[in-house]
Amino acid sequence: MFADDDRPKPQPEIVIGADLSAISIEELEKRITTLEGEISRLREEIVSKQATKASAENFFKS
Repeated sequence: MFADDDRPKPQPEIVIGADLSAISIEELEKRITTLEGEISRLREEIVSKQATKASAENFFKS
């Protein structure tokens, strides 16, 4: 059995700044869709963290 640290790390599907010249239009469109989904997920996390922060600030102001 492998320890967590010994397992090979999966290579990211999308590498920021990678050469795009050999990638098909379909693959580029797929990457755009994937990245747009990730951007949405990141924005939702920001909203969640801002709400948590505001709640904590209000609690300690009371």
